[in-house]
Amino acid sequence: MATHMSRYRSWSRVQRFGIAAYRKYSSGGRYPNISLSAPLPGIPKPVFASVDGQEKYETKITTLENGLKVASQNKFGQFCTVGILVNSGSRHEAKYPSGIAHFIEKLAFSSTAQYGSKDEILLTLEQHGGICDCQTSRDTTMYAVSAEVKGLDTVVSLLSDAVLQPRLLDDEIEMTRMAVRFELEDLNMRPDPEPLLTEMIHAAAYRGNTVGLPRFCPVGNVDEIDKKVLHSYLRNYYCPERMVLAGVGIEHEQLVKCARKYLLDAKPVWGASAVANVDLSVAQYTGGIVKIEKDMSDVSLGPTPIPELTHIMIGLESCSFLLFPSQEEDFIPFAVLNMMMGGGGSFSAGGPGKGMFTRLYLNVLNRHHWMYNATSYHHSYEDSGLLCIHASADPRQVREMVEIITREFIQMASNAGEMELERAKTQLKSMLMMNLESRPVIFEDVGRQVLSTGKRKLPHELCDLISNVTASDIKRVTTKMLRSKPAVAALGDLTELPSYEHIQAALSSKDGRLPRMYRLFR
Repeated sequence: MATHMSRYRSWSRVQRFGIAAYRKYSSGGRYPNISLSAPLPGIPKPVFASVDGQEKYETKITTLENGLKVASQNKFGQFCTVGILVNSGSRHEAKYPSGIAHFIEKLAFSSTAQYGSKDEILLTLEQHGGICDCQTSRDTTMYAVSAEVKGLDTVVSLLSDAVLQPRLLDDEIEMTRMAVRFELEDLNMRPDPEPLLTEMIHAAAYRGNTVGLPRFCPVGNVDEIDKKVLHSYLRNYYCPERMVLAGVGIEHEQLVKCARKYLLDAKPVWGASAVANVDLSVAQYTGGIVKIEKDMSDVSLGPTPIPELTHIMIGLESCSFLLFPSQEEDFIPFAVLNMMMGGGGSFSAGGPGKGMFTRLYLNVLNRHHWMYNATSYHHSYEDSGLLCIHASADPRQVREMVEIITREFIQMASNAGEMELERAKTQLKSMLMMNLESRPVIFEDVGRQVLSTGKRKLPHELCDLISNVTASDIKRVTTKMLRSKPAVAALGDLTELPSYEHIQAALSSKDGRLPRMYRLFR
């Protein structure tokens, strides 16, 4: 053992000082006192790997002859994420039964012209260690596959087939109807009301238009949507100029080659439309209120049931996400403002970076123990946006809760403290950079930006814009926001809910207080 340790020490010395230096000092001479910042004697000068300029970070974009955009971002690794994003979502369903996007999401990666079933698709992807997914939002439909880089050709071929050649068989549509019905039941039964409240606040803010149209299929439309309706919709919206093939972790030339091979001359199964009948409506913010009276006492049963709560969401119009000179003045300050408001549940674990110093924690949750939740959200689209606060409390304290939230909205216009603002900006930059460590998140960021603007702002550019936000920017966007009519969503026991007019009056006042109510009898 002693001999082994002696050899280990000797080899360590050789590694540290080089063979020549070791021979020099092994005869008993004293080792020199060498600074760690100085080159070690006898060791060759190291050559470090370097990035070849800025191009390694840039998103490369190519537009094919048919109008399809191909965008890629290089990232080291054996796996890649590739997908097709389509400028299509629930906001485009004004001329169709609402719920088509919901059906498309459930039908994605089912049988196609090339693959007989979903199982065949999954088995093909498994050969390349791959998985697939489809997600729809109010303005975008995204088909994505993560797999080994060497399977890129197969992946793009599969994506082309899944997007442009779905069979939409009767039994697949019937199974989708069952899945949609189950999801709608679950939406109304789950303890977390956030998805339902988000749907309600959009319906209130943009009544009957664009992003205010239902994202989930209404129960009455489940049986109306069939293959004919789907083909009619797809014929208008699934055209190359409304699509982006995005990839992360692959060479751009390789992706363009695959796009030309499988997507340039691909003929969709529904046929091409001579003149696409696309809804180009601009979002019209209306404000308003949507209420659902509901017994929330038995939402979560068991040994530790969730207490009965009433949920309120109040929102005001913000701005679009388009980062052009005319809009970027507002979008980034709104993002910082949303981070500054922060918030969460009353049981959130504290700690560095968890947002415990945000306004909704300091001013609301820490001061009012009876409030179970106060969280800020910012929803942004290509032509409008919505900043809202979700709050939950016992039904008997709804009026007081609403007043606390309206006061927070009014106080947004006050001057933000230097430390508070810097913390929010640092937290936003941290969240941005942390999320962009993930390959699927980079893919979505590349795809969405290129789909909406035709280019991509890089993370360091966004960080610079965040750093430049000042307290006066926050005050400016807040003052503009407070001029809009409120959108209100209310769920649960609404006996104590103030009227919409009173909420509007509170948001128009100097202190955010609700008008006083005098009752002769209680």
